[in-house]
Amino acid sequence: MPSAPARLIDTRGPRFAAAVTSVVLAVALLTAGGWLVAAQAAVFAAGGLAGLRYAPYAVLFRTLVAPRLGPVRDREPEAPPRFAQLVGLLFTVVGAAGYLLGAPLLGAVATGFALVAALLNAVTGFCLGCELYLTVRRLMPARTA
Repeated sequence: MPSAPARLIDTRGPRFAAAVTSVVLAVALLTAGGWLVAAQAAVFAAGGLAGLRYAPYAVLFRTLVAPRLGPVRDREPEAPPRFAQLVGLLFTVVGAAGYLLGAPLLGAVATGFALVAALLNAVTGFCLGCELYLTVRRLMPARTA
């Protein structure tokens, strides 16, 4: 049975989402806001578990930003950015737990790692989680039909 074709997304969407994420996580770090980190974790969960089309920042991009940017020129497979959302989810869950359970240093470090990754993507377009996805795929044995 042939596999379904990969879902392709506008390459500008994840970069926009990374910029919004960067702002949210920077404010969370400055305020030690565990609930704000938890809210960002929910955003990552939506994108990573349900798909990027359901991620709140993707909806915002698709409805308000993309129509003003003109036609899509570049598309990429959804799988690497979706995996990156799951990596972000892991860090923000740890960050929120740290802040909310009385371990603010753990909260700050985990949130800081997520912020660095989001800023790197927003500013340069380099997605650490996407690269991790590609590395894992290369290391996994090939599936036989």
